Amino acid sequence: ILYAPTWRDDQYYKPGKYKFDLCLDLDLMKEKLSDEYIVLLRLHYFIADHIDVSKYDGFAFNLSKYDDIADLYLISDILITDYSSVFFDFANLKRPILFYTYDLEKYRDTLKGFYLDIEKEAPGPLLMTSEEVVNAILHIDEIKEEFSEIYDEFYRRFCSWHDGKATEKVFKKVFLDVNP
Repeated sequence: ILYAPTWRDDQYYKPGKYKFDLCLDLDLMKEKLSDEYIVLLRLHYFIADHIDVSKYDGFAFNLSKYDDIADLYLISDILITDYSSVFFDFANLKRPILFYTYDLEKYRDTLKGFYLDIEKEAPGPLLMTSEEVVNAILHIDEIKEEFSEIYDEFYRRFCSWHDGKATEKVFKKVFLDVNP
């Protein structure tokens, strides 16, 4: 499971040095999920905090400094994010996405807002507590089924151009003025 939250520009030590409160309960996740899963943490590069996961040896790994998040997508069966754009990239894999949105109202109304109606168009459930996250993981097949139509629409809208022919399409459009 890859947990890749976004940064919040209202949590900082000083300008340019952002902090992050890990609100996801790793103790609960380890208790309920460690027989089947491990958790990879990939915090935003703006975040200055080093999240110590040493007590979760063998279950949780802080890979925030890992160079290429795409590698982490490929080895992950489930993505947990909040409002980070990582879900657009991960959706290409057609794997489940869970949205841990414990601060949804604050983020939506005060901090940044969204480019899409996340409450209607997110290709996965909006979960407010760690317990809901764990329950969703334990019932991931039901979540996949419940969100299959929304996910398919999201994929069609945002991922359908990813067919391995991007350069050809751009060339035809830009240089030949032909719609690919």
